[in-house]
Amino acid sequence: MKFKVALFIIIILILAPVTIHANHHISSIEKLDQISDEALRMVKSSRYEDAKKLLEYFSNEFFTYTMENDVFSIDEKRIVTIAQNEAIEAMGDGSMNHDERINRVTKFRLAIDAITSSNQPLWTQMEDPMMTVLGGMKEAALQGENEQFHAHLNSFLSLYEVIYPSIKIDAPIQRVQNIDARINFIDEYRAKILSDDKSRQEIEVLEADLKALFDDMSEDEADPSLWWVIITTGSIIIVTLSYVGWRKYKGEKERERAKKRM
Repeated sequence: MKFKVALFIIIILILAPVTIHANHHISSIEKLDQISDEALRMVKSSRYEDAKKLLEYFSNEFFTYTMENDVFSIDEKRIVTIAQNEAIEAMGDGSMNHDERINRVTKFRLAIDAITSSNQPLWTQMEDPMMTVLGGMKEAALQGENEQFHAHLNSFLSLYEVIYPSIKIDAPIQRVQNIDARINFIDEYRAKILSDDKSRQEIEVLEADLKALFDDMSEDEADPSLWWVIITTGSIIIVTLSYVGWRKYKGEKERERAKKRM
């Protein structure tokens, strides 16, 4: 009996540090995720200075955590650091509008979710707004609606930029590169896409590639508490970015006309 008691105590002593370490690991991961979520909430409420301080606090916490735990790859650390730096920069840029600041911090928020989530990453829930904008771009190209095509394409590029860090974290590098190549081709050869049927097929191939990517990553349900992020970002993309894309296109046309008059 004494031997069994002694053995039981020894097992407890051996397993206790492991259990404590595991709980510390979980709480640290959750803390990083919660900080990023709270930063986005602050930006949504226009509390830019508070959000900046919280993002800087995240930087210290993330550095400490990665120094103590070898759980993230070098690429993951680099992607998160870049997204975080862009978010901090946006908080201090007085010329940047509210919607663009939300986009910057949303990009950071989604990247953190991508490296900390064990289930379906939050960025996959952006499928509907992204495919809606892409569908509008395809329809405009088919109908030869030049201005609408440029506006939808610029909106699509803005949305893709928001989820791009998360895609690089979760998707195989070759798959990301293939999607990048198609998007770059469509962006660079806009006039050709509008005038050439064969080139226009690149939009359909891109649509299929993105659909397959979302389907492969969307096996579980997203955390219901994070749906407000999806709704907020989706509305920005569908409404605000469409206007921003249109304004960007008109600005480019004005610059081209100005150059011709010189």
